[in-house]
Amino acid sequence: MSGSNRCSRACPQARPGNLRPNHVPSRRRNLFAHAPGDGRGCIAILALLVLCLLPACTRQSEAPDGILRLSQRNEPAVLDPALATLPDEFFILRGLLDGLVSPNPDGGAPLPAAAERWTVSPDGRTYTFHLRPEGRWSNGEPVTAHDFVASYRRALTPATASPKANLFFLVDGAESFYRGELDDFARTGFSAPDDRTLVVRLARPAPHFLAYVASGAWLPVNPRVVERHSAHWTRPVNFVGNGPFTLAEWRPNERIVLARRADHPQARRVHVAALHFLAMDNGDAEERAFRAGQVDITMAVPSSKLATHAAAQPPVLVRAPLHETRYLSFNTRRGPLADGRVRRALSLAIDRTALVDRVVLGGQRPAGGFVPSGLGGYVSPAASPDFDPAEARRLLAEAGFPGGEGLPVFELSTWTNVAVLETIQSMWKQHLGIDVRLALREARVHLANLATGGYDLAFITAIPDVADAADLLENLRTGAPANYPGWSLPAFDAALEAAATAETAPARLHALAEAERLLLAGTPLAPLYFSTRNFLVSPRVQGWREDALWNRFYLDVKLGAPR
Repeated sequence: MSGSNRCSRACPQARPGNLRPNHVPSRRRNLFAHAPGDGRGCIAILALLVLCLLPACTRQSEAPDGILRLSQRNEPAVLDPALATLPDEFFILRGLLDGLVSPNPDGGAPLPAAAERWTVSPDGRTYTFHLRPEGRWSNGEPVTAHDFVASYRRALTPATASPKANLFFLVDGAESFYRGELDDFARTGFSAPDDRTLVVRLARPAPHFLAYVASGAWLPVNPRVVERHSAHWTRPVNFVGNGPFTLAEWRPNERIVLARRADHPQARRVHVAALHFLAMDNGDAEERAFRAGQVDITMAVPSSKLATHAAAQPPVLVRAPLHETRYLSFNTRRGPLADGRVRRALSLAIDRTALVDRVVLGGQRPAGGFVPSGLGGYVSPAASPDFDPAEARRLLAEAGFPGGEGLPVFELSTWTNVAVLETIQSMWKQHLGIDVRLALREARVHLANLATGGYDLAFITAIPDVADAADLLENLRTGAPANYPGWSLPAFDAALEAAATAETAPARLHALAEAERLLLAGTPLAPLYFSTRNFLVSPRVQGWREDALWNRFYLDVKLGAPR
C-alpha cells in the first residue's frame, strides 16, 4: 500500500474554518410567572436568587427524554464515506450507515453488521459475505450486494479522489483500477453473484483483511440516490442510509440530529430516540455545557479540570487509551538533520516521562516506539523510552557539533500543543545547548508544509484508520505521501514487503516488528507519547462505548432519568 494518502489522519484533526462557535440549544422557562397581584411572586424571586448562588444551579437545562446530546468540535466538511477524513465525520456516519462488518468495541475480531455471516476460502484469498435478508435503506429499498459493489467502485474511481482509497488495495485489482491502469471494474476482485452475496477476492492472503472491511471507508452508499442528487445527496432531505439512524437535521455550526429508525434490522438494540451533535468551540465551552446539564458526552476535558472531575460522585470522567502516536518528524533532507547522529541526539535529549507527567497530564503513556502495542495484536519491539543526555551530547559532538556549536537554529512547527513543544525546546537547550524556534501555524499551513517538505522539525499526530500496525508503518515507506521525514531505507521497505506477503499472522507481525526496529534505529522521527482521551459522560448515560481508534458504538446505549 505504498500509494496510501493518509495526510488527514496523520496530521491535524481540526480544519481551520470549520471550528464552530459555541451554541448550546436549551429550554427557556418563565420562572417568574405568577398570578397578577400574588405577593408570593417577590418571595419566589428572592428564593430563586439565593438558590442560584449554589453550585447546583449551574445545571440550567433538563435533558429531553430519549435524546443523547454529544459535543461536536469540528464541523463536518462532508458526510460521504468516500470523502470523509475526520473522526468527527465518522462519528456521524457510523450512525447513518452499516458496513459489511463493524469494529469490535472490545478490540477483538470485527462483528457482523450488514453482513450476517461470511466464509473464507481455504487459500485465504476469497471472502464471501452474506447480507441480512431484512436489510433496508431508509427509503425502503432492499440493501443489495450490488449496492456495495457500486459503492466500492465509486470510492476507487480516480475522479472521486477518495482520500482513503488505499484501504481497498488488499483487493485484487483495486489499486490498479484506482491508478487508471485497469479500466474494467469487473476485472477487480469485487463481484455480486446475487442480491445477497458479495464476493471479494484478494491479491494475496491477508489474515488482517476484516480489519480493513470494518473501516469507515468501506461504509456503503445508495448508488441510485447518489446518482440522482450528485453532491447534494448528503443533505437531510436527500440522505438515504442503511444504518440505525437517519439524518433528520443538519444546521451548520449549530447541530446535527440523527433520528432512530424503527425498521432497522437491529432496532431492538437502539434505545435512544435521537442523537444530537451540538457545536462546541473548545474544551472550556463543552465543559461548562456539561456542568450546566446541556451536554451528555464531551469530546475532551481541559487539563485544569481533570482533577475536579476525577473526584466527582457519581463518576463522570472517562479515561480511554488511544492507538494514537504524537511524534516529532525530522526533515532528513535538510542540512544537519540528514545525519542520523544529530537526529538520534535530539531524540535522546527528550525526557518523555517528565513530558507526560508534568506537562501533558491526563494519563498519556511515554512512547518508546512508534506503533502502539496492542494495535491489531501487534507487540512493539521497543523497550521503555530512551532518555540519555550524555549519549546525546556524545553523538552531537561526533557529528561535528560539540555543545551544539555550528548547528543552525532549527524551526519546530506545530498547529497545537505549544506547552509540550516549549518543554522540548527547553530540554534541548538544557541538555544539548541548542536553540530551537517554535512556529505556530494554522493546521492547513502546517499540513501543506509537511507535504512539501517545507519544515525542519514538526509535531504530528498519527492515527491509524484500522487495527493494523502496517497502516502506520506503510507511511514511512520510500516515496509514500505521508513519509514526511523524506526518509528511505531499503531494508525497511523489504521488511514491509515481507509483511505484505507473509502467509501467517505470526510471520506478518514478526516482519512488522522488524520494520519498526529499523525505523527506530534510523530515527527519522521521535515518538513522544501515546494519547489518552479524557472525556465526560453523564451518569444518565448507560452502556456508552468507544474503542482506541475513535470508533463509537450506538447500539445498546440507554438513557436514565434526566440529571
